[in-house]
Amino acid sequence: MLEIRYLVNIIIAVFLAIDAPKHNKRPWLWAILGVFFGAIVLGIYFIQTGKKVLGWVITILALIVYIFIFLGMILVTTLGV
Repeated sequence: MLEIRYLVNIIIAVFLAIDAPKHNKRPWLWAILGVFFGAIVLGIYFIQTGKKVLGWVITILALIVYIFIFLGMILVTTLGV
């Protein structure tokens, strides 16, 4: 599961590095942010480049997923499941 997340983040980073120069953005900055923060950065990038609806949808969904993962980790730690 963790490997899939890293693979997705790398794919997002490559996309951002390739697409950023088309919008006069710094490719290395967006790629590094994409590696560490994944879908949230992709959503913010789309918002910044004019694809606001898609960007907000991706950002909100990513935040919801991260919140559920965080709550799941708390439940597992608390209940010892």
